[in-house]
Amino acid sequence: MSTQTKGGLDVSIMGREFRIACAEEEQRDLLKATEYLNNKMREIRDAGKVIGVERIAIMAALNITHEFLSTRVEGGFDVGEFKRRISSMQAAIDQALNGQDELF
Repeated sequence: MSTQTKGGLDVSIMGREFRIACAEEEQRDLLKATEYLNNKMREIRDAGKVIGVERIAIMAALNITHEFLSTRVEGGFDVGEFKRRISSMQAAIDQALNGQDELF
């Protein structure tokens, strides 16, 4: 659950409310991140092996960090670089096609 406020966003993680300063154009990504974190923490809690919200948060952070780093291992696939290259290619294609409609 979340509510938008001026200059920020109120989000709920594991039943706790947090107000996070966030630019309006970044709010959608923040909501995705909040949902992902909340789901990870609930998975850990539901497994029943870790007790306490702080410990669950640390375990979730470790799991998410491991997922992130495993995409960047030597010789591995760097998602961020891939997205940057795709964006660059899209911009080049858009620029090349700009004005092509007039040709036909």
